Amino acid sequence: MRKKLWAWGGGAAAVAVAGTVVALSLSGGGGDTSPVPRARQYTSFAACLLTDAKGVAGPQAAPVWAGMKDASLAMRAKASYLAVAGPETEANAQAYANTLIQQRCDLVLAVGKAPASAVRQLAPRSPKSQFITVGSGSAMRNVRFIAASSGTRTAVAKAMEAAVDASPKG
Repeated sequence: MRKKLWAWGGGAAAVAVAGTVVALSLSGGGGDTSPVPRARQYTSFAACLLTDAKGVAGPQAAPVWAGMKDASLAMRAKASYLAVAGPETEANAQAYANTLIQQRCDLVLAVGKAPASAVRQLAPRSPKSQFITVGSGSAMRNVRFIAASSGTRTAVAKAMEAAVDASPKG
């Protein structure tokens, strides 16, 4: 009887030791006790993309969104997007562009005919924000233009980085 008790106890101890070894090896050994950041620390600069109904998956918006993510990683600026739902009209897109302005986006990028047209109409009334239209349009006072090309991603990233650098919030 005693031998069985010792065998069970020894087996349980062996399982406990093996479990501890496996747990420590999977967790990295437990030697480094420095805190692991759980969230990226962003600056207060916000860049917002206004797209057509296809969102960032659309062929025009995808390279712009990729460039914004590149700049966000490099500069720790917040990047978000808003897709215009409903009719592809300037009037409809203006409501969405107004939302981004009210959210205090420092830089508003617009892709697509209706979003770009809406931004060009609202920009003069929003002098504290900077705007970029991608693919169509022309430069105005606080509106820059980036042509759609194979270099759109890089051009957007550079423009966003420059805007962050120039901003007192960046």
